Amino acid sequence: MAASGKNETLSSVPLQVLLTLNGWYFGGFFIAELLMFVYKGVLLPYPPGNLVLDLMLLFLFLGLEILRIFYGSKGNLCEQTLATVLSVGILVPCAVLSVYFLLLQTFVLRLEVIVNALLLCFYGFELLLCLTGLIAFSRG
Repeated sequence: MAASGKNETLSSVPLQVLLTLNGWYFGGFFIAELLMFVYKGVLLPYPPGNLVLDLMLLFLFLGLEILRIFYGSKGNLCEQTLATVLSVGILVPCAVLSVYFLLLQTFVLRLEVIVNALLLCFYGFELLLCLTGLIAFSRG
């Protein structure tokens, strides 16, 4: 029997699960970062200009992450190459912002090192799964 009559689904279940987990993780990450900024703003000699800049970057990070997860899910479920490429493209500034919060902000707490390192691990796995999805979509 020829398999040409069957519609084969090319979307990736592991990628969809990882996108969902990453969305939940980032929600917790965002709340934890806000609470850590309150802690640092109250107890540490945080310069007000730097605190405002870091908070603005955190909210920019939130917006980019929402877009990235939306386009990643849409691209995966609808098997759309363009949406998946947009998700991978938005992954780059998200990873840069994660590295900023990991290394370059004014005060970095140990907890921030842990949560940002985990976020970067999620990004690495997601990049691999997105690239394999893109290869599958382009072949299909």
